Amino acid sequence: MSEKIDRLFLEEAYKEAVKAYCTDEVPVGAVVVVNGKIVGRGHNKRISSDNSLFHAEIVAIQEACKSLKNWRLDGATIYVTNEPCLMCAGAIMHSRIKRVVFGSLNKKMGAVLSNFRVFDEKGLPYSVEYEYIEDKKSSKILKDYFSEKRGRLDNEKTLSIDLYSGNCCG
Repeated sequence: MSEKIDRLFLEEAYKEAVKAYCTDEVPVGAVVVVNGKIVGRGHNKRISSDNSLFHAEIVAIQEACKSLKNWRLDGATIYVTNEPCLMCAGAIMHSRIKRVVFGSLNKKMGAVLSNFRVFDEKGLPYSVEYEYIEDKKSSKILKDYFSEKRGRLDNEKTLSIDLYSGNCCG
């Protein structure tokens, strides 16, 4: 796919990250795309669901499987605002997603480039292509969230992009 199309879908994933931010979840968002159409959307819901498995990727994959009525997401691309962790990389692989595009590195838990290179391992039963396309907004929303949690932000949130007419935060 072209970088222009990839950035378009990364923007959709970013909208999901904003939803997470507005509900006081770690702001990561994801969308699953098949044949140019979004079939699954997700954002972190670990806190609201009391479930450590509900990362953005897992939620988006679940929705895509339900939407397509199939656990196999052959040919799909998942767009994620942050580099997938080891759990999510495994879920991506097991759901047979063909490609992952992510907008920020995850120095602490990333399993694609930062700490592990899971998708580069030879001998795994399924191969997954990946691409890192730097998206400063995806990095900034995470930085702002954690700075706020640590009390390091000024009195107002720095999230300044109004994605929705009723801007839920910022």
